[in-house]
Amino acid sequence: MDSTSHKPGDIVIQWLPPGLSLQISLDDQLAPCIDHVLPAGHKPQINVSPHFASSKLPLNGVRVAGQGHTTNKTAKSMVGGVLSSRLHYRHHVERKDGVTFALDIVSYDNMLGIEVTHTFEVFAKVPVLRSWSTLRNKSSSSITAMQTSSLSIGGMTNGTRSWSESYSVWSANNTWFREAQWQEKSLPDVGIDDVGLFELNDGHRATMARFSVSNQGSLSTETHLPMGAVTRNDGQDTWLWQIEHNGSWRWEIGDWQDGLYMAAGGPTQLDHAWEAVLRPGETFTSVPIALCHVVDCLEEAFATLTEYRRCLLRPHVDYERLPIIFNDYMNCLMGDPTEEKIHALLEPVRGCGAEYFVIDAGWYADDSSWWDDVGAWEPSQKRFPSGFKALLDGIRAKGLIPGLWLEPEVVGIRSVVAKQLPNSAFFQQRGQRVEERGRYQLDFSQLLVREHLDRVVDRLVHDFGVAYFKFDYNIDVMTGTDADVTRGISTGAAHLAHHRAYLQWVKDLLSRHDGLVIENCSSGGQRMDYAMLSVHTLQSTSDQQDPLLYAAIAAACPTAVVPEQGASWAYPQRQWNDETNVVTMINSLLGRVHLSGKLDDLEPAQYELVRQAMQVYHGVIREKLCTSRPFWPLGIPRWHDEWIALGLATVDGTLLLAIWRRSGSTKCSLALPKQHRNLRTVSLLYPTNFEAQIELEEGGFCIELPAIPCARLLQISP
Repeated sequence: MDSTSHKPGDIVIQWLPPGLSLQISLDDQLAPCIDHVLPAGHKPQINVSPHFASSKLPLNGVRVAGQGHTTNKTAKSMVGGVLSSRLHYRHHVERKDGVTFALDIVSYDNMLGIEVTHTFEVFAKVPVLRSWSTLRNKSSSSITAMQTSSLSIGGMTNGTRSWSESYSVWSANNTWFREAQWQEKSLPDVGIDDVGLFELNDGHRATMARFSVSNQGSLSTETHLPMGAVTRNDGQDTWLWQIEHNGSWRWEIGDWQDGLYMAAGGPTQLDHAWEAVLRPGETFTSVPIALCHVVDCLEEAFATLTEYRRCLLRPHVDYERLPIIFNDYMNCLMGDPTEEKIHALLEPVRGCGAEYFVIDAGWYADDSSWWDDVGAWEPSQKRFPSGFKALLDGIRAKGLIPGLWLEPEVVGIRSVVAKQLPNSAFFQQRGQRVEERGRYQLDFSQLLVREHLDRVVDRLVHDFGVAYFKFDYNIDVMTGTDADVTRGISTGAAHLAHHRAYLQWVKDLLSRHDGLVIENCSSGGQRMDYAMLSVHTLQSTSDQQDPLLYAAIAAACPTAVVPEQGASWAYPQRQWNDETNVVTMINSLLGRVHLSGKLDDLEPAQYELVRQAMQVYHGVIREKLCTSRPFWPLGIPRWHDEWIALGLATVDGTLLLAIWRRSGSTKCSLALPKQHRNLRTVSLLYPTNFEAQIELEEGGFCIELPAIPCARLLQISP
């Protein structure tokens, strides 16, 4: 369909890919707007407000230099821009590629000659809408883009009266040692209210109210996950979204006429010093976001988003085997590996059933003063006098696959590499290299940087037989290099180019080295986003060293990462009692196991607890991870909760349920998901000979545990 002359109501696009229904129509300015996004089989609710049609929000949140706002939304908002209303619908195209369905909506601004193609994507039968936009300069002069949002949608509250009292907004704190901690706030508590909105006059469509969450810098999930949700209090309407970018981003919600809107995207000029100068014929494509709408509760939305995330994963043999990984860092060698220490660990690690042995930080340094000297990535002869290759060969001789920690994106200021590479290889600020915490940031948009790191990785793979890398990153650079500002490339645009080039470099590594596993770690989970996770094989979830605190992280991480990618530490210690060692083991069992701790120092009974946990993982759990859906019988975990629970619903109809008692009452009642309340057999999977009293109740069960911090893993079946 193609036309340059339309009237409001002329065009209604109904797109019905498997699993989802999307309707788009034109507003009174002829800009395309989303009417609804629904799972297949559901119809839009009857709107009680006579003003609902005016809640339409232009799909394209685009801003260019010199173009301001037309509504009461201030310039601080992502919506209400004059250009967004002038981007009139031209035509649309439906496409199909295998099990992927796509819809392109093309809009055009006659005054400036800007064309925007908004692309929607759906993976077969997964009711999640993926969205991004491509801006093209079709004029004869340059245009400077200041914002290119990936999605704007209004009318999210379905015309519900008193909607500000009926809906809440969710965001997730995500800091070092305290990842994936969700917070719920009422709309009035964040300054959004529908009082008086039905009486707006003088052409006003909104107040200035908005609530935004954003990130600036290289740690894409430091402070917050790139996610948000809006839920209705009756649990029958939920919107959930994620931004798929490994750099700067922003999302916001606010009032628009008689309803709620959401807008989201990558870097903007306002927040992140991002601008893109488009010469005639040039394009810019925004970062993808995913939007999930369920006529159900937040838990169901997370389960649906889990299925969607699996569609993003790069195929890898790792997801077929889900091996146990031993890493010598956490509460173990802590960055001080030696030949002697590693040899002492090999037999206990092998005996527990681990399949990888990863040597973490410190292997390249003669002493502990290595922080600002990293970058050459040559093994220390002092730590490994018999030779590093001989050590890795010894790991393989035990039936274990060797891996190494690497921080490829930085070079220490004392490193010889800092002298070998030119300034153009690094982020710069006014002619000086950007120094952050004793490191320089490499710029992966530069070919010489990628070639340098190719040689590093290829050497470690070919010369030493390394088959696993833990790629870490421990600095946060707020914006990109200014070396090309004189050529019209803003620091924000340089930052984005670096992040995209880094992802492509990792993809190329995996294509070149078949079977290579690359773990994503950034001070724990500080880049836990699905730009990184669509490429990297698995995710380190935290650097938390206290197992009782880690329980809140491990239980909440399936909100951010699929179970088969989310790796939580299990680090048993000789000085801990048995119940504490059980807690640390259960922290890892419903995801990927990152085993650590001084296993060679454990008493025989303590070691047997570890071995039993790994047997349960091998024999019962890991074959179910890739198809399971998470649920939380006690609600999304909060940091100070006395009781925490995480469950996985498996395709064979059974439930796996981890329960942690950290304090408070010794009894707790848990309700099972409504579709699983016919399950009546509850068995203790781990630890099998520890105390746990279970009584069946209507819709669930009650469990009684000892009056000390402890945890249990249950299996619930028909």
